[in-house]
Formats: sequence, structure tokens, C-alpha cells
Amino acid sequence: MEIARQTRRDIETELEIATRALHYYVEKGGAFLKDAAVLAGLGCIGRNNLLVTPSLGPRVRLRALLLETDLEPGGPLDFNPCATCEVDCRAACPAQAMDGPAPACMAVSDITTLLPARDGTYDRDTCNTRMELDEAAARRTADAQPPIIRYCRTCELVCPVGLP
Repeated sequence: MEIARQTRRDIETELEIATRALHYYVEKGGAFLKDAAVLAGLGCIGRNNLLVTPSLGPRVRLRALLLETDLEPGGPLDFNPCATCEVDCRAACPAQAMDGPAPACMAVSDITTLLPARDGTYDRDTCNTRMELDEAAARRTADAQPPIIRYCRTCELVCPVGLP
């Protein structure tokens, strides 16, 4: 978040472009950051439901700034490393948050063509329940050595994209 604040200050000071921070939650005036990143050409939505970039894989965190200027659009990349990947990030999920069937609303459409791995099998509630359990365990063992990992991240860490 501090990097986003500094970037905002730099853009406004050095480029003299007004900015506005966008919230992650759409209901609070934000944007779907992963989808926006794909449509801007930063990467694709992986089978692990994360933004996967060519250089860093899924090991990125997103923040968004609205710039009050005209920019040339980039458009989506022709990039889908999941199509030929042999690592099964979905099977690695300890909460089995990606084991369910895709809902009917995820039938092939323009958006699923642009976001090829976004097939609806990710269950956010199941994943969030796992993260809440991990947070509780981290709080109970705050002084543990080595420290307890606060969030699971298994599907992120098994992804080979972007690793040296």
C-alpha cells in the first residue's frame, strides 16, 4: 500500500497528472483488479484464480490508481501458461477450494475467451474459511519460531511461472 501511495505522489508531482486511488472492493467504488490487469495486458488469470504474469507468475499484489489523462490501451496478452502446465495447483489446495464444478453462468463467452482459466471452479468462501483458520493459528502462535504463515498461498507457491 505504501508503494501505491508513493507512486501516486510521484505521478502527481513529476507528471502533473491527477490521480485517485481505487478500492479493491467494487461495492466501495473499486474495480476487479485481476480482470482489469488481464485486459490491460499484464498477464492472465491462472487455474489458481490468481493473476499470473510472464515475469513474476502469481507472486504479485495489485493496487489501482485512476489517472485523469488519456492513455493508449494495451489489450490482453496472448499468454496462458496454464494451458500446458503440468503442476496441478488446484490439487495442491489444502482446502480443496477449486474442486467444485463450474456454475452454468461460466459458459463460454467473450469474457471466458479473454480470461481462459477463469472457469468458475474457485470457491472464494472455502478459501476464505481456510485463511481465517490460518489467521487464528498465527495469532495463537505469534511468538513461534519459525513464525506460522498467516495465509495459505499454496496455489501461489507451487506455480512454476516466473521462477528462475
